[in-house]
Order: sequence, then C-alpha cells, then structure tokens
Amino acid sequence: MPLTATPIYAGLAALLFVALSVRVILTRRAERISVGDGANKAMIKAMRTQANCAEYAPLSILLLALVELQGAPVWAVHLLGLMFIAGRFLHGYGFGRTPQIVPLRQLGMLLTFAMLILSGAGLLLHGLF
Repeated sequence: MPLTATPIYAGLAALLFVALSVRVILTRRAERISVGDGANKAMIKAMRTQANCAEYAPLSILLLALVELQGAPVWAVHLLGLMFIAGRFLHGYGFGRTPQIVPLRQLGMLLTFAMLILSGAGLLLHGLF
C-alpha cells in the first residue's frame, strides 16, 4: 500500500527545515560567525530553532508513516500531519523571535507532543489489540 498523506508532511517538514537552515546561514553572515555559535545569542537561537526541528521531525514522520501503513483513516493521518507541521512551525516562529513569542512556542510544543502521544498510543493499541 503506497503512502499518500505522509509524503505531503515529509515534504513540508523538509521545506521548513530548509527555511530554518537559511536563517542560520543568514545569521552567520550578519554576525560574522564562521564556526560554532560565537557565544552570540542570535546565533544560538537560530541554531537551536533549526536543531529543534531536526530533533522532532524524523520521529514524527516515522510515526506518521506507520500510522498510515497500519490503515488509519486518511483524515486521521492528515490531522496528525497538520498537528506536527503546525506545531513545528509555531514553535520555530515563537522561539525564533526576539523577544520570544512564548504562547506560540508553547502551542507548538503542545501540538507536537499531542501528535507524538496520539500516534504512539494509537500504534501501541493497534499492535496489542
């Protein structure tokens, strides 16, 4: 059974990661930092925003693919995918601003964690029963 919904969110995650990577590059140029973070707050923030996306995206996409392969309704896969992408976008936007937009960061974390919990619990229940 080919995946139809998961590739959409994998593609969106890739584009989000590239956008965050470009922010790191632009910050490096603006702050004249070639390697590392230079103990520069703007550089650290840009790097952590990108890294946070990189930390959550692989597991989220894997879980989404497994949910789809297990035969979940396509609406459920899209709901989980939207939770993941919206969560990562909101977190990245809220965290990456100076000053941070804490409610957006928190909402992003909530959506991401909800997606992980729902996917993980659903897969566990499907596997056990």
